[in-house]
Amino acid sequence: MSQSFDASKSLTTLEQDNTVIAVIEMSQSKWLVAAVVPGVKRQPLKKLQADEEALLKLLYRWRTEAGQTGREIKRVVVAYEAGRDGFWLARWLRTRGVEAYVIHPASIAVSREHRRAKTDRLDTELLMRAFLGWLRGEKRHCSMAAVPAAEEEDARRPNRERENLVTERTRIANQMKAILARFGIRSFKPTLRKAAEKLDGLRTAEGTPLLENTRAELSRHLARLRVVREQIRAIEQERLHKLAAAPADENGPHAMVRLIARVFGVGVETADMLVNEVFARHLRDRKAVARYAGLTGSPDESGKRRRERGLARAGNARVRRGMIQLAWCFIRFQKDSALAKWFDLRTADGRGSTRKTMIVALARKLLIALWRLVTTGEVPEGVILRPAA
Repeated sequence: MSQSFDASKSLTTLEQDNTVIAVIEMSQSKWLVAAVVPGVKRQPLKKLQADEEALLKLLYRWRTEAGQTGREIKRVVVAYEAGRDGFWLARWLRTRGVEAYVIHPASIAVSREHRRAKTDRLDTELLMRAFLGWLRGEKRHCSMAAVPAAEEEDARRPNRERENLVTERTRIANQMKAILARFGIRSFKPTLRKAAEKLDGLRTAEGTPLLENTRAELSRHLARLRVVREQIRAIEQERLHKLAAAPADENGPHAMVRLIARVFGVGVETADMLVNEVFARHLRDRKAVARYAGLTGSPDESGKRRRERGLARAGNARVRRGMIQLAWCFIRFQKDSALAKWFDLRTADGRGSTRKTMIVALARKLLIALWRLVTTGEVPEGVILRPAA
């Protein structure tokens, strides 16, 4: 297996007479496996239960059939679309001598007909055509996702769990406010520490106490809110504990988090998200960094038509949201930096639409600047850093 990796094309020469090529169309309970087997005229198509052992047995059987026709099989390659099953199957197959790749679903061109036939069998044919082109080294057939190690996936869980918990905290608080608004109560704040104590003293617009069922429902909401807040606090404390316990001379993700958190206006939470979602990856250049975050444009040019359709939004949505929020904070806390001055110069007209457009450009530039900071140590011009701990 090639040690190098290029998402757009294979770097290993394809010898189709010595390679078993298979693609998998996955569902929750069934897998449809199609293959091109050297020496076998038919193109096998087999439906299996969602079972990795049965898949491996099938691939070995096809390899044996090819060997019986006099072909010496040197490679067995498999591809499937990224989805619910994630990357575990690719890692599992690679440990057993099978080259496994995960295809970006959005990178496969499909028919533009208003209505078209769509079945699992047709999907496997589409996957096979795209995968064969990728294996031949031809660009733009499809794009592969880099398969992360299990440790890399595990490192992303705290940040993603915290994001879900923060969303849940907001949902519970908004639901409580909506319940109270039906009774004319608008001053109650569910996020206060003494919210439970103030609940019994609430009065409706008519001056009467809350009725029993409503008060009981609000109490249960407060209990759930308390649990969610405790879990958020536990995640944050565990992260700080790991950062403090990491050696000072370490060059891994913890060192990157500490370095980014030194930038005035960037917190540990944002730094952790950027490191585990973006900077821990081996991205080729600044264009790949911006493209991964979905902060690049999507031009539409055909003949005389020239227009820009806005962000491609094809990358990591968490990074894109986080960077746009960070860009707004950056122009507040780093007013003397070159990036903030660049933004102020281009939004001098004061129009809201201009600022809204240019903040995305600033987010892209800021992401690239932070990437250079953790990879080369280049501090962005004019950026204030906190003293090293």
